[in-house]
Amino acid sequence: MLGERPNTISDMNILYVVTRANQGGAQVHLMELLKGYNARFNLHLATGERGFLVEEAEKLGIKVIVLENLVHRPHPVKDLRGVKEIRTLLREMEPDMLHLHSSKAGLLGRLAARLEKVPAVFTAHGWAFTDGSSWKRKAIAIPSEALTARMGGHIITVSKYDYELAMRYRVARPEWMTVIHNGIADVRRRASPGKNDVPRIVMVARFAPPKDHAILLRALSHLKDLQWELDMVGDGPLAGSSMRLAEGLGLNNRVRFMGARKDVAEIMASGHLFVLASNYEGFPVSIIEAMRAGLPVVASNVGGVSEAVIDGATGFLVSRGDVEGLSDRLGRLLRNPALRVQMGAKGRKRYEMHFTAELMLKKTMEVYERVLK
Repeated sequence: MLGERPNTISDMNILYVVTRANQGGAQVHLMELLKGYNARFNLHLATGERGFLVEEAEKLGIKVIVLENLVHRPHPVKDLRGVKEIRTLLREMEPDMLHLHSSKAGLLGRLAARLEKVPAVFTAHGWAFTDGSSWKRKAIAIPSEALTARMGGHIITVSKYDYELAMRYRVARPEWMTVIHNGIADVRRRASPGKNDVPRIVMVARFAPPKDHAILLRALSHLKDLQWELDMVGDGPLAGSSMRLAEGLGLNNRVRFMGARKDVAEIMASGHLFVLASNYEGFPVSIIEAMRAGLPVVASNVGGVSEAVIDGATGFLVSRGDVEGLSDRLGRLLRNPALRVQMGAKGRKRYEMHFTAELMLKKTMEVYERVLK
């Protein structure tokens, strides 16, 4: 048992639940919460699998519970068992706050919290019914999210775009939601985007929807007359098809497929510019990592991306699927070191003002206090 309800918020016991433990945006976001609150509160983490997040949490001395029925894909039998598992955990731990991340954990966890009368917060790292997703996904996601929202618990959206999307589809009322942009801790290493060597382009993204590695490779195939190298960081089921496409376009000697990495900050610091090609997004952590490093950013204008990247100032925004537009913006930055330096510096300042871990932790704590009251 974790004990009685806290006399003050500094005595709080928090249980975090997330479906997957792979190295993705939601997991990086959650790690910032764990690092930021670990010395202040009694924290526990429950996930549906072992992986990056579990390993990092255990290094912090945080107790981790793996829930065998908390799975990513819909599974009626396992989902019912998953609710039961979370309810059992809530009874055993008696947490003062349940903070849920990812759609499945949010759905099962809020139901369990309602049944056990535990205060809950759900962070939506992008909605499954976002623009660009299939109508089949929307047909399932909209009613299920709307129903779950009515079970109670406060919703944090990581972008204004997602807040407005929930309003548009009547998933939740304004008073049920708060916008808190992703934030990450600062690091010492900075990029030198204007340095005089072969420009290195970096993309950090899992090889799976919603990312679009193929459009980046096609855009770069139009820039063979320029000097550049591309580092693709990430793993996933579509990595093989991207490798074959790079070879088919004659780019295999210029592209490095680096797999999942834990040294993203160092890779960013060695780069000249960052690109994120996507079909749909929430609010990508990788873009903030690039801005923190002082890199100019070229990104698909989807989801909440425009809330981070200011077109023409900190980088360029291009329409989803626009190969020519992406090629043009990349070409401008590859040819102009001074522009890379200028945009990278403005991006760094924007990170310092809006996307630090300290700011995210402060705003998240305000939500906790409101929910507990």
